[in-house]
Amino acid sequence: MLDPVPESKSGLVPFDDAPLNKFHVKITALTFGANFSDGYQLGVIGIALTLIGPQMGFGSAWEGLLGASALIGIFLGSITLGWLADRIGRQQLYMLNFVLITVASIAQFWVEGPMQLFVLRLLIGIGIGADYAIGPTLVAEFCPRRSRGFLLASLTAMWTIGYICSFFFGNYLIDMGGDAWRWLLASSALPSFVVLVMRVGTPESPRWLISKGRVDEARAVVEKYIGRHVDFESIASLAAEPGADKAPSVSYRALFSPEQWRKTAFGVLYYNCQVIPYFAIYTFLPIVMAKFGLEGGFLGDGLLNVFLLLGSIAGLWFVSRFSRRGFVIGSFVVMAVALGPMGVWPNAPKLLLFVLFLVFTFMMSASSNLDQVYPPELFSTALRSSGVGLLNGLSRVGSAIGTFLLPMSIDHLGFSPSMTILSVFLVLGAVVSFAWAPETSGSTLD
Repeated sequence: MLDPVPESKSGLVPFDDAPLNKFHVKITALTFGANFSDGYQLGVIGIALTLIGPQMGFGSAWEGLLGASALIGIFLGSITLGWLADRIGRQQLYMLNFVLITVASIAQFWVEGPMQLFVLRLLIGIGIGADYAIGPTLVAEFCPRRSRGFLLASLTAMWTIGYICSFFFGNYLIDMGGDAWRWLLASSALPSFVVLVMRVGTPESPRWLISKGRVDEARAVVEKYIGRHVDFESIASLAAEPGADKAPSVSYRALFSPEQWRKTAFGVLYYNCQVIPYFAIYTFLPIVMAKFGLEGGFLGDGLLNVFLLLGSIAGLWFVSRFSRRGFVIGSFVVMAVALGPMGVWPNAPKLLLFVLFLVFTFMMSASSNLDQVYPPELFSTALRSSGVGLLNGLSRVGSAIGTFLLPMSIDHLGFSPSMTILSVFLVLGAVVSFAWAPETSGSTLD
């Protein structure tokens, strides 16, 4: 049960307890774009490759590399541009990253070989990676703490919606054969362009402005977008020297300081243990389903997408209802129990395997809501974009490696050993979370 909204001695509402308003909803909605685009981009490449591979005549190595290309880009964008956002601010990069995504998405229509497609998808990933670092940071730094978990979790729900949209539209379009894959890949430019236009006029984070000593600018942003009823002094104390005009340097080494390293290590490990199985399996879902002997066609795959959506919606409630620590530990345990038998008991009844896969799908989708909630709460304002970028970036390194290796692992090791390896990551995630996961629900950002 949340405490009543407190008032300061001046009768004003503290910034972190300000009532949710239209701007809070808008800044969250604008950040939906990167998550929708990422889900859509991941979904369309898996479907498009069913036509691109035969047309261009490349094997499983290129197939895995193209599937992982956007993930590699997300790593580069999250790491470099997340760090840059802590130095120069969130607002400029929040706009420019979607210029890159839109242009590169359109250019996919004219590719003539796998290398060209790889480069373009790498650029798309860089733009998405930047937004993964900056978008949740902006939402977390603007929104009241009572609504922060739900609003951040809703970003991941949009990833699932993007993935599902790519599935239904992709399967409709790909049946036309020929160069339909070009239209499918280029279609990702439309949502990107819409988000780009809508982001014009987005203000800078007042927390970042304060951390750089630009207090007057921060005050103006708070008064215009949050309201004059807010006690600005409740966050102005973040400025080490109010009115200072020289920003302190930002270093990744600070993420591994004695006070911070445990949170950073937890974030990196939990995030990787979660997304490696997710991205590997769902980038190549048709291959995985075929190896299960569960190729249900449109109906079977459609049912999985329904469970993805239901899990994503349920995850919003889980984030609001349960503690961060309890949710992350419990979700890893359920996923490991569901995926494990698929590796160690491949000859189990097909119906049982399919039910277990539905459970895994539901819980994986639900727990992914934490991916936008937990990271911003682990870091202070001066390090938040860098920290979120590091976690997102390194998680995509793991995802890219897993996505690249899965087709070859299935070919050379077999399906069951491949699923067993993915299950081990889920067990490791449960152990790491039990040992290190901090409780951040309802905390005030510093």
